[in-house]
Amino acid sequence: MDKTIMVYSGRNFTSEEIELIQWTRKKYPQLSRTELVRTICEFLGWTTPAGRPKRPQCTSFLEMLEEEGLIKLPPIDVSRKRSAIALTPAITEIQIDTTPISKELKAIEPIHLEIARAGSDLKRWRHYVNEYHMLGDKKVFGSRLAYFIKSNETILGCLQFSASSWALSSRDEWIGWKAQDRKLRLHLIVNNSRFLILPWINVKNLASKVLSLAIKQLQEDWLREYCYAPVLLETFVDTSHFAGTCYKASNWTYLGETQGRGRMDREKEYGLSRKAIYMYPLQKDFKDCLKGLKPCKTVNPDD
Repeated sequence: MDKTIMVYSGRNFTSEEIELIQWTRKKYPQLSRTELVRTICEFLGWTTPAGRPKRPQCTSFLEMLEEEGLIKLPPIDVSRKRSAIALTPAITEIQIDTTPISKELKAIEPIHLEIARAGSDLKRWRHYVNEYHMLGDKKVFGSRLAYFIKSNETILGCLQFSASSWALSSRDEWIGWKAQDRKLRLHLIVNNSRFLILPWINVKNLASKVLSLAIKQLQEDWLREYCYAPVLLETFVDTSHFAGTCYKASNWTYLGETQGRGRMDREKEYGLSRKAIYMYPLQKDFKDCLKGLKPCKTVNPDD
């Protein structure tokens, strides 16, 4: 019998687990907020497929429980937060070269994708996306990879792959999997959630070239970073702003339009603009992997 009383970020919670969270807070009142989150993740086994604790999701969930009056969290360590702010360079310090580039693709090749690592690189990536992408840099839960699109050391744009949509009827019907399959293996689908060619870059066929590079290297990058390889890509194109030309040219499969809901909106409460849905398999047997008939590529995180 399903004893679920809450669902958050793709995870079901039972009354016993909520009681365990409450007990942990009372039993270990000296834990800081960060230490409490780590402890809850360990107790609940709330981890990524690579075994890493899902701290951002857990933090948000505990804050939600506090808002509902179910627990009282430790205070935020203001001194540490101030120290972090003091060590963070001001966004105005980031220098951007906006010299227009209008050339043939072959003139700026080779193009390559470079992961934006935590620190100054990721701050720069976020600055570009916040300044020049219509959606900005919103908080992402779960696994993600952010890339710079580069020609030698010149930044041409930004790319991001992150968690897939929870409920997407046309995709799920196309795959042919069951709800339990989706629950167990949704992480094998990755969403191309940001794609930005900087506005002063005018290079024909650059976007299609970037997608081709991403398709070739994403599995290995994800395997190295998260110890498993995704098997399917998805993306959503707001057709009121874009035609999705690069996805069509790169042979992504069009599945129709969304119903105008967010990726975690199971209760159909939040209206969003409808978007075109595109999919791209990263291997031929992707449907068998998603249904559990074949294993996906994995590596041992301890090796």
